[in-house]
Amino acid sequence: MSRPPLSVLDLVPVSSGSTATDALRNSVDLARHTESLGYARYWVAEHHLNPGVAGTSPAVVLGLLAAATSTIRVGSGAVQMGHRTALATVEEFGLLDALHPGRLDLGLGRSGGKPPSGAPAGDPFVGRTPEGLLIPPRFSPAGLLGSPRFALQKALLSLPGAEPQPYAEQVDDVLALLAGTYKSAEGEEAHVVPGEGADLQVWVLGSSGGESAEVAGRRGLRFASNYHVSPATVLDAVGAYRAAFEPSADLPAPYVSVSADVVVADDEATARELATGYGLWVRSIRTAEGAIPFPTPEEARRWTWTDADREIVQDRVDTQLVGTPAQVADELEVLQRATGANELVVTTITHDHADRVHSYELLAEEWTRRG
Repeated sequence: MSRPPLSVLDLVPVSSGSTATDALRNSVDLARHTESLGYARYWVAEHHLNPGVAGTSPAVVLGLLAAATSTIRVGSGAVQMGHRTALATVEEFGLLDALHPGRLDLGLGRSGGKPPSGAPAGDPFVGRTPEGLLIPPRFSPAGLLGSPRFALQKALLSLPGAEPQPYAEQVDDVLALLAGTYKSAEGEEAHVVPGEGADLQVWVLGSSGGESAEVAGRRGLRFASNYHVSPATVLDAVGAYRAAFEPSADLPAPYVSVSADVVVADDEATARELATGYGLWVRSIRTAEGAIPFPTPEEARRWTWTDADREIVQDRVDTQLVGTPAQVADELEVLQRATGANELVVTTITHDHADRVHSYELLAEEWTRRG
């Protein structure tokens, strides 16, 4: 397989001492920089009730980014379909496509709905793959999903008494509305303007080998798996997708992107210093406190870690790719070989915006140099 293109995933992070306004302006600036550096896509995520993350509405942020750029594809990584309707989603992205045709990626996530049931079968693999990719022990999100804060978020995002539509049905409705083939059970047609016929790439995002991977595969859609969030299950996810894949008119063969959390600097010591706050930031998410504003290295070092704290972030810290351009590019090549990814999606968070921009610059230069 030829060297895959690199893309960007931006959480629109808020650094300590800064504001959401600063974060949004930084994202616009980063999108312009990464476009000039040759990155293929610029995706934004959807998060709620997180003081350290300003990306609450992918469609709104994408409107800003698309207007500030001209060639890079922009998209959602992903919209949370658990509290959305297919119609509202197609309408939002149809509006964006009307002004920026052919540049939008619609990434659909099942998060926000009912959590997956059951446990994975068999003993999960832990260790290094033959290619050298680290697969850590699995993190259980049970505590996070069962927290009062998660329940509050779900309540605020949903109408009283509303139940999320089954994810597979939602994806089918999105595809039908885009194609102009939607009909209700009574035979009524729905035509979305703008939206119908929009030149979007539809992606499904998934963390495991469960429903999302199967839905993407059976409908012949592109699939994105997130090593940066769930490194223990990335091989399960891409394997299940490929096993379920059925060719579609748009996609004759499986197409996978895989994300990684990276920090690149001119030397390894500087990169590790810039990444110092990452563990504390992950801890705030996984304890259901909500993502804190990304700390400075000094602020992070003042935290007193417990064994329990370290345990809940270990898989993420161990699989963050940190170092010089050559070191990180080597590790990205390992990730690509182990997963067979067609594309790699890079997400980088540092306290200072200039360091984040420089990280993307250094990585793009090294990736291009390798041909």
